[in-house]
This record gives sequence, structure tokens and C-alpha cells, in this order.
Amino acid sequence: MLLAALFAAGFSAPALADKIKHPTAVFAGLDKITGRIISFEVAADETVQFGSLQVTARACFTRPATEAPQTTTFVEVDEIVTATDYKRVFNGWMYAASPGLHGIEHPVYDIWLTDCKGGTEVIKTGPEVADLPPPAAAPTPGLDEVRTPKPGTVPLPKPKKPPVVDVTPPPPPPVAVAPPPAVKKPPAYDPTLVGKDPASRN
Repeated sequence: MLLAALFAAGFSAPALADKIKHPTAVFAGLDKITGRIISFEVAADETVQFGSLQVTARACFTRPATEAPQTTTFVEVDEIVTATDYKRVFNGWMYAASPGLHGIEHPVYDIWLTDCKGGTEVIKTGPEVADLPPPAAAPTPGLDEVRTPKPGTVPLPKPKKPPVVDVTPPPPPPVAVAPPPAVKKPPAYDPTLVGKDPASRN
């Protein structure tokens, strides 16, 4: 009886947590070398480049006004190593209220979620599935797997990633520095002019 009362009072099934799905995620990016911070938007399944990092947002959710505030996004971040090689540095959920909880560890750049925008549809779902990532896309031959060419054939080139939007701020323009003023050289010493009137020296 006691266990049943406790379960009914405080251990009942959690209530549904509504969320709003948005088509656009808003991020802030910091260049640790220059100290510049910019804000940029990433549409769902779009890739935006910030510095050497490419950010792909897969989903962005907020809570209705009647729920506890929570802004989250599922994002993939790749670092450009060479012209054709990429390294995955982050793959998971970001929380706008806790930027350091699931952040990007990079020596030059910091990227964090600030907001989601553009959505109005309210989705009712349980809290146990509210923060699950979207289903993984089917692997693309040649992009997500390595294929061994047949003997005597030329291997197919690895497809390049789709074009991205580069939001990296340009470097500040150089500051023009005026040359120092020329120093006028004093006249040479002439012993024949000693004792003469300065007006008669010319």
C-alpha cells in the first residue's frame, strides 16, 4: 500500500512535453584569435561554414509559452582538414540555456546555439523521446562507405560535399600609418661667419 501511494504521488508517468519544430537554427560563433563574435542562421539540412568548421543543423525545437523554456538543436559539425578531407568534431544536441553542456571543443572556434526561428507547429511527444536525434539517413554509395574497384578499372572519385554558405567574417582592413615627419638637418658650422651680423650672412 505504501509503495502504491508513493508511486501515485511522485512516481507516476511523466506528462507529455510539447515542443515546436523550427526550420532554422540560430548560432553564435567566436573566433578566439580575433575575439570577434558573429550570429548566423542555419536552415534544416543546410550546411554553413564558419572558419574551418562546417555546421549542419538537422532539427531545432523550442517549447510553447505554457511549458518550461527549452531550446535545442541536433547539429553536426565537421572540420575541414584538407580540400577533400573532413573530420567530425561534434555530433549531437546543443542546448541554448547551457552552451557549455554539449559544446564544441576546438582550439580556434566556439559555436553555440542561441535560438530557433520560423516554426509554429506544436508537436506533442513524451519527454523520453523529446531529445532523441532524427533517424540517420541511408548511406550514400561512395560517400559513406568505401568501395573497392574491380581489377582493371579506374576507381570512382569520392563525391564532394554540397556547396556551403560561408559566414566567416573577413579580416579587418590594415590600418594606414603615416610616415614620421622629416627631420630638418641643421646648417653646417662655418667659422668664417663667427661674429658677423646674421642678416649679412646671406
